[in-house]
Amino acid sequence: MSPDYSDICGITEKELLSNFGEEIKNLAAANGITEDECISQMRVRYDGYHFHQSGAGMYNPFSVLTTFVNNEFGSYWFETGTPTYLVTLLQRAEYNLEQLSDVSADSDVLNSVDSESGTPIPVIYQSGYLTIKGYDSEFGTYTLGFPNQEVEEGFTKFLMPCYIHPGGRKSPFLINNFVRDVRAGNTAQFIKRLRTLFADTPYELIRDLENHYQNVLWLLFKLMGFYTQAEYHTSDGRIDLVVKTPKYCYVMEFKLDGTAREALDQISDKNYTLPFTLDGQQVIRLGINFSRETKNIDEVLVG
Repeated sequence: MSPDYSDICGITEKELLSNFGEEIKNLAAANGITEDECISQMRVRYDGYHFHQSGAGMYNPFSVLTTFVNNEFGSYWFETGTPTYLVTLLQRAEYNLEQLSDVSADSDVLNSVDSESGTPIPVIYQSGYLTIKGYDSEFGTYTLGFPNQEVEEGFTKFLMPCYIHPGGRKSPFLINNFVRDVRAGNTAQFIKRLRTLFADTPYELIRDLENHYQNVLWLLFKLMGFYTQAEYHTSDGRIDLVVKTPKYCYVMEFKLDGTAREALDQISDKNYTLPFTLDGQQVIRLGINFSRETKNIDEVLVG
C-alpha cells in the first residue's frame, strides 16, 4: 500500500494506450466496434485495481494480454483458479453478500493476515477480489468494492451454486426465462420460478434464514446483470432490495414468518418508492413473506 509502488503491478491506461495501439485496433475490428468503444469496454472489464488511495487505476495484465491474444473479451482471470477458500470464509461468517459492493475498513483490517478472523474482508481484499474505491482521511477508513466487471461477474457466478441449486437444463427455474420474466414485469411467473428454486435448494446450503434469502436474491439479480442494491437507504428506513430494468423498478420488502401485507404496508408507510418515481420506470412494489417451516416463499403481494 506504499504510494511509491502503487503502479508496479498491472498496466496503467497510459501504458495500455502507448504500447498496445495495434492490438486495440485489431480487437476493435474483430468485435465490430470503434477503438474508443474498445478502450471503454476494456476499462469497464479489466481496469480499477488500486493499491493506494491516490494511486492510478491498474488493468489486470493477464486479462488484457489474453484478450489481445484471443481478440475476444472474456472473464479470463477466473480461468486461472477458483476462490473456494473465500466462499468458505463468507459462509462461515454468514456474511451479507451485498456488502461486498461497498465495504468500509481501516488499514489495520486490510493488512491483517488472520484467516481465523470473524471478517473475511482482509483475505478477499488481499486476493484481489476487492480493491480500494475511496478513502476518508479524517477517519482513516477505506471504501472497498469490486475492481471491475470481470471480477464482479466472475465472483458472483462462482458464489451462486454455493448458495442455491439452480437445477439442470430441464429445471422450471431456467435462468433465461427468469430474466425474460423480470424484464417483462411478469411478477407472478418469476415469483413462481423463485419458489421452484428455493424448493430445489439443499438444506445444507441454508444457514441463517434471513441472511440466506437476501444473499440468494442479491446473487440472482446481480448475475442477471440488473441494477441491484440490497438494504437501500432512504430518509425513512432501509429497503430490503431494489432491482431496476429498463422498464421496471422493483421495490421489495421481506418478512420471515410474518405476512406479505406487513411487508407491503411497510413500503407504503415509509414511502420507499419515492426515490424512484422520476426515474422513468414503472415502479412495482413487492411484499414477500418467507416461511421458516417450509424454507420457501410463503406469500407475495404486489402493489
